[in-house]
Amino acid sequence: MKKLPVVLIIIVLAVLAFYNNSQSKKGSPDQIPKVGFSAPNFSLAALDKQTYRVAGERDKPVILNFWASWCGPCRQEAPDLKAVYEKYQDQLDFYAINMTSNDDLESAKAFVKEFSFPFPILLDEKGTVSDQYQVISIPTTYFIDKDGIIKHKIIGATDRGSFEQYVKELVR
Repeated sequence: MKKLPVVLIIIVLAVLAFYNNSQSKKGSPDQIPKVGFSAPNFSLAALDKQTYRVAGERDKPVILNFWASWCGPCRQEAPDLKAVYEKYQDQLDFYAINMTSNDDLESAKAFVKEFSFPFPILLDEKGTVSDQYQVISIPTTYFIDKDGIIKHKIIGATDRGSFEQYVKELVR
């Protein structure tokens, strides 16, 4: 009889944990970005003077690549990102998000020019989007499907083959 209250408390806690987990899969604005969950919504201005928005369902999957001009691994993977984008550009959106709050805008522009990036370069000048996506190491890349669900996350540079494999899974 003494065990009944303990069991009831455990059941209530389990139900609350399940409820919270199911609610976060629907995507709250302060959701920690994890594979299988909704990507946080945001809008950022870009070097091309347009504003780009990532929010919920969309016509194409999207890739977000967080980078900075001073980042060696970002430099290493830049040609691969460009090549894969050029191959799949009609099937997805690709946004390279410069962590401008931790970078120099002129250096970022020089980096983009050096690698002739054909995709939009978004500027995270206040660091809010990199904070939302909990970017602790760069490069960090998120692969988000048409429903706004994060399918993959890569921390650090990756090789072209692995990157392209994630893209193929995303555009199926």
